[in-house]
Amino acid sequence: MRERTTIGIVGGGPSGLMLSHLLHREGIEHIVVEARSRAEIENTHRAGILEQGSADMLVDGVSDRVLHDGARHDGIDIRINGDSHHVDFQGLVGASTYLYPQTDVFIDLADEAGEDGRDVRFGLGPVEVDDLTGTPVISYVDPHSGERIEIKCELLVGTDGSRSTCRRSIPEGERRAFYREYPFAWFGIMAETPPSHDELIYARSDSGFALISQRTPELQRLYFQCEPGTDPSDWTDEDIWATFRKRVNFGGFELNEGPIIDKTVLGFRSFVSEPMRWGNLLLAGDAAHTVPPTGAKGLNLALQDVRILAESLTEWHSTRSESALADYSERCLRRVWKAQNFSYWMTSMLHANPEASEFDQRRSVAELRTVVESEHGKAWLAESYTGWPNERTLP
Repeated sequence: MRERTTIGIVGGGPSGLMLSHLLHREGIEHIVVEARSRAEIENTHRAGILEQGSADMLVDGVSDRVLHDGARHDGIDIRINGDSHHVDFQGLVGASTYLYPQTDVFIDLADEAGEDGRDVRFGLGPVEVDDLTGTPVISYVDPHSGERIEIKCELLVGTDGSRSTCRRSIPEGERRAFYREYPFAWFGIMAETPPSHDELIYARSDSGFALISQRTPELQRLYFQCEPGTDPSDWTDEDIWATFRKRVNFGGFELNEGPIIDKTVLGFRSFVSEPMRWGNLLLAGDAAHTVPPTGAKGLNLALQDVRILAESLTEWHSTRSESALADYSERCLRRVWKAQNFSYWMTSMLHANPEASEFDQRRSVAELRTVVESEHGKAWLAESYTGWPNERTLP
């Protein structure tokens, strides 16, 4: 079976669905295809710190649930061997972030797509793409009928994640990949306890790094630095809580402890693929770049990509001018590399690098103190963490 559409979107996660929302608002025909089922995506739990600009995008026509069910954070707490330094986002740059899981972002976008009656197809299994410099084709085998479906589109957008089929369809000689692997990982848990603090705590101590976050009023999400390849099943609950105590229980502060219902280990790497456009294919989100989780930039980068892409596609649709797409990659990559720099900087300051000399370890702690003991340093951190000013509209 052969079909046609104007814009084909491969990837029905938050970035693909946000792009669909923006295109629908402009009356631009499109189809979204996703290999995974909606239930599978909904049950893939990821943390979620939304920059103010990302929250703006949800509130602007998708859902205002982030304002009611999300937790607004006006700052973060950075602790160095128990010394607490508050970074006041509102006081420093007049912005906030929102604790709102990525799963909820997806649910909001998927519900809105269903209410609009948009053509979003989940659970398709393997999806292939072809003819990226001509008339792109998306193809898959219908999981119900067994019929092969081909969708011809004028432009193709790849929002299909870090293992992107779309990105890998660009010949290797036509793209450059930039990597950085980190010599540590995060051991993450979900615990059935009330939050230990009303904002995130980033803690660096002589015993190592820890991050204290929340999920709901009844659930805590917490992480500590560990070695890559760590097997979560090797750790008892008591081992885990003992590690957190050594890293954050200082000066009278004590974590709330309780039953651990989930354990996972997250690897750390930075990745950028350039360019983000090749022929009639445009990449966005994790299909083009990933960052370490320290600076909370992953989902926010993806949403800002599609904001820029929607602007470019809207101009292209009205003018059919090639120039409307010409600077898409450059515009996105400027922000991507700023975010890569911020994520690398946060990661380097807050973690004990096992490959670093004692001189470098002490120097990085001094760098962290320099930042949090300076109003200008904290202001730069706050601006970078909450999103750069041109992306904010919420008060």
